[in-house]
Amino acid sequence: MKHVVVLGGSGFVGSAIVHRLSAAGHAVRVLSRRRERAKHLILLPNVQVFEGDIRDDVVLGAILRGADAVINLIGVLHDQADGGFDALHAELPSRLVALCRSRQVPRLLHMSALQVSADAPSAYLRSKAAGEAQVLAAQDLQVTVFRPSVIFGRGDSFLSLFANLVRLLPAVVLAKPDARFQPVWVEDVAQAFLLSLDDVATHGQIYELGGPRVYTLRQLIEFVMFVLDKRRVILGLNDKLSYLQAWAMEKLPVKLMTRDNLASMQVDSVCSGPFPAVFDFQPTALEVVAPGYLSDQNLQTSYQQFRSKAGR
Repeated sequence: MKHVVVLGGSGFVGSAIVHRLSAAGHAVRVLSRRRERAKHLILLPNVQVFEGDIRDDVVLGAILRGADAVINLIGVLHDQADGGFDALHAELPSRLVALCRSRQVPRLLHMSALQVSADAPSAYLRSKAAGEAQVLAAQDLQVTVFRPSVIFGRGDSFLSLFANLVRLLPAVVLAKPDARFQPVWVEDVAQAFLLSLDDVATHGQIYELGGPRVYTLRQLIEFVMFVLDKRRVILGLNDKLSYLQAWAMEKLPVKLMTRDNLASMQVDSVCSGPFPAVFDFQPTALEVVAPGYLSDQNLQTSYQQFRSKAGR
């Protein structure tokens, strides 16, 4: 049994990882700003949920004490003044490295993203690159970095969002319709984290995680329409109109897209090679999993998800 701290453990990906860690017999600590949001984890064997702010080094240091490993999943898609890209993607990993050293936590698993680089077109990707560089520079720690494409699964904000749009709107106005993605199932991501935890061969490595197939954004919307048996008009926008749409959406209480999101889509979210052989399994196809959770959503669920995104 290892004692593992999961930052971001109450979220979509984090919940899947915590479930797998618990099932494997590890003792897990989850830090959440609001304990209520992690109530679905509280009854899992060997899982403890603590309420606290990740911006507080005293809180972080306390939860790391006595841990064997920490998994950092903290990230946001939209920048904000209080806890945005720089604070969460760049500064937090740097603070976490220092705290791992002071608390003698030897193992650090870090969630990054595909196509990160210092000269990437979006602030999101640049900030993710800065955080990744901080953890990889810590050669005295046992670091593994994961770069997933978009992640799908029950409760996601990806295909489920598309399903909401298809259900609620007569037409889907699509920015950057030819942007390419390689969606990876959340359970495959969770399994990769679990398998790497005790595998010395993964120390110091970067792993790109993607599914078995690449899709354009238009193809993904068409797939969702097929699953839901809905016919909708897809209006693909050119670059100029895509920019105007993203600018307008930034003003809405529910930020479905920003100009920075659009900038991220300028580079294909596609892996440079096959799924990492070190994990000894093949990723699951989107077509196998997605129909099972998209088809059982209803309009009430869609409405509640929109309210949740708006913070209402």
